[in-house]
Amino acid sequence: MITAKQVDFYRENGYILVENVVDAATRDAMKAVIADLISKARGLTTHNDVYDLEPSHTSDAPRVRRIKKPTLVHPVFDQLVKSPAMVGILTALLGPNVRLHGSKLNMKDPQYGSAVEWHQDWAFYPHTNDDLLAIGVMLEDIAEDNGPLLVMPGTHRGPVCDHHVDGRFCGAIDPTACGLDFSKAVACPGKAGTCSFHHVRLVHGSAENRSKRPRPLMLYECGAADAWPLALVNWTNLEEFDSRMICGKPNLEPRLEKVPVRMPYPPALKQGSIYENQTIVRNRFFGTPEGLKVAT
Repeated sequence: MITAKQVDFYRENGYILVENVVDAATRDAMKAVIADLISKARGLTTHNDVYDLEPSHTSDAPRVRRIKKPTLVHPVFDQLVKSPAMVGILTALLGPNVRLHGSKLNMKDPQYGSAVEWHQDWAFYPHTNDDLLAIGVMLEDIAEDNGPLLVMPGTHRGPVCDHHVDGRFCGAIDPTACGLDFSKAVACPGKAGTCSFHHVRLVHGSAENRSKRPRPLMLYECGAADAWPLALVNWTNLEEFDSRMICGKPNLEPRLEKVPVRMPYPPALKQGSIYENQTIVRNRFFGTPEGLKVAT
C-alpha cells in the first residue's frame, strides 16, 4: 500500500496520507453502524462508557462528539484495522508485530463539531519506545473548512511539550508558552477512504467544523508489540493485552529506547475523553462551538 518514499516521508515529517485504503462498501457498512449508534444516544443526559456528548447535546436532539472504544462496540471497526491493506501499511511503519492500543470515533458534526487543542498523543500514553502511531480513517470527504487533522511536521523528533495546567494534566499544549510556530501547521484533507498515519509524538490538533458537512473520523492507536506502556492503562491482564494484537506475535521483552517522557499525572480534573481533559485549558488556540477563542 505504501512506497519506500512514503515511509521515508513519515520518518522525516511524522505523518503520511494514503489514498484509497478503505473501499466504499466498508465505509457504507461503518456509516450504517454509526447512524444506529447515534440514534441510540437519544434519551441520554450525560456521557457513558460508549458515548461522549457535545456540549449542545440534549436527550431529544442527540449530538454525539465521540464513540468510545468502537472496536469493542461493533466488529466492523475491529475488522478494518486488521484488513490486509491496513496491515501492509502498519508493518511497513512499525514492523511485523503490531498491537492495538485503543480506538475512538470522533464525529465532528456540521457547524458545532468540537475542536481538539494542540497536543501529542505521547503525553497521554508514554511507552518504553515510541514506535506508535494513530490512524485516521476518513469516512467522508474532508476539506480544510470542516475541521481536518492539522499537524506540525517534524515535531515528533522534538521534545515532549507540557500538557499541564496548574500542575495537573489537561491533555493540551499552551500555544502561548510552547515556542512552536503554528503558522507552519499543515492541514490533512482527503477524499473518503483516505487514511492519515501520524507518529505518537507529532504535535497535532483540529479546529471546529464550521462547514455544513459532517467530518466523522475513525481513529486507531497502534504500536509495535515491544512498546510497553509506562502509564496506568485500561488493560486488566496479560491475556487481554495480548488479545489486542493486530498482526504478528506478542512478546515479554519490552524494547527500551532513550525517548523523552513526561507522565500524565496528576490526572486531569475532568476525567474522560480528551475533550473533557481539555475543558480546563485557559489559553486556547482554537475556538469552540460557543465561539470562545482565548488565544490565536
